[in-house]
Amino acid sequence: MKILLDFLPVIIFFIVYKSTDDIILATAVLIPATLLQMLYTWIKTHKIEKMQLVTLLLVVSLGGLTIALNDESFIKWKPTIVNWLFALAFLGSQFIGKKTIVERLMSSAIELTTDVWRKLNLAWVTFFLIMGAANLAIIKLYPDNNDLWVNFKLFGILGLTLIFIILQGVYISRHIKPEPTENNSEN
Repeated sequence: MKILLDFLPVIIFFIVYKSTDDIILATAVLIPATLLQMLYTWIKTHKIEKMQLVTLLLVVSLGGLTIALNDESFIKWKPTIVNWLFALAFLGSQFIGKKTIVERLMSSAIELTTDVWRKLNLAWVTFFLIMGAANLAIIKLYPDNNDLWVNFKLFGILGLTLIFIILQGVYISRHIKPEPTENNSEN
């Protein structure tokens, strides 16, 4: 559910763009959609994650520049900046504090060794770096192909994220510490 909520403004952006073929208008809709997403999150949980705030600030600032200057390149850079900021934050957590970000997010649900948590965290760092680079490659190699970029923003990023999460789940399943079981077998 959370991943759908996180991608909802992008889905709305996609729908508006595909309906109008106007990336500026889609960006103008993205900004209030992201604000409403944050408001909904606040109402439901009474907290907003730091990275959600960073994303909101980038949507508002880069989206605002896109609209004000009628230049789509600003909003196209947002996924790269967000992904690279995520990578930096996850990498920093390898060295700051006792737990990595991944461990802080997931340790209440599963028990893994510190080494596995650190490897998972570095996998996320790598994933975010690659996603940022992929976005950058698309906007640099195909600067006039808004359809390709918008499709990548929704289907590429979402699809690759889901695949990565599934692969992460497979990796985690191999390292979960088994819970002790009672052996009630008769001799």
